[in-house]
Parts: sequence; structure tokens; C-alpha cells
Amino acid sequence: MDCPACGSPVTLEVGPDRPLSTSLSDAVLAAEEDEQIEVTRDCWDCGWHETRALRVKSIDRTAGDETAVERAALIDEITDELAAIGCVGTLEETLAAIRRQRETDSARTDTDDAAE
Repeated sequence: MDCPACGSPVTLEVGPDRPLSTSLSDAVLAAEEDEQIEVTRDCWDCGWHETRALRVKSIDRTAGDETAVERAALIDEITDELAAIGCVGTLEETLAAIRRQRETDSARTDTDDAAE
């Protein structure tokens, strides 16, 4: 998020009774019904400041699809690994390898379907 006043990056803190490293999504998911969450945004360049209060009115829970959860976790892990790669050539090689693997998997699936 950029500062609406000067365009510099802003810090986001969730509080007041949570550790500084708490993300907004973690705070929301850990919240109880009727709990209030304060979110503070600050620009350290120009001094802009905003505090918002969110109140959790109700919580609806549904059972999750284990496969979807596992897939999402793997995608997050892959994304983190890719973000850590600084060399564009390595990223290009990785993308090419993924595409080759998908083509191989697709060809194998098509062959299996034809045999049945």
C-alpha cells in the first residue's frame, strides 16, 4: 500500500493487543465474534496516519477441501521460492521445465485415455 498523501510505502500494524508482526488476515481469522480489530497505517516519510476499526459481526465456518488447501499451500511455497530467485535466466529455465513437464503429463494422460 502506498501513502495517499505522498506515494511512499506505508506500514500496517494490527493491534493494539497483538504482536507487531501480526498480519491483518491472521488477525481476522483468529478473531472471535463481535471482536474489534484496529488497523493502523503510517507513512514515515510525510507523517500521514490512519486508524480503522473492524468489528467481526458473525463467523460462518465451512469444511474445507483438503486437496484445495494442500494445493494452495504448495502454490504459496512455489511462489515464495520463485520470488527469492534473482536471476531472470533461472526463472526462464524454470518456466520452460514446468511447461515441458505439463506437456509430458498431458501427452501421458491423452495416451491413457485412448487406451481405455
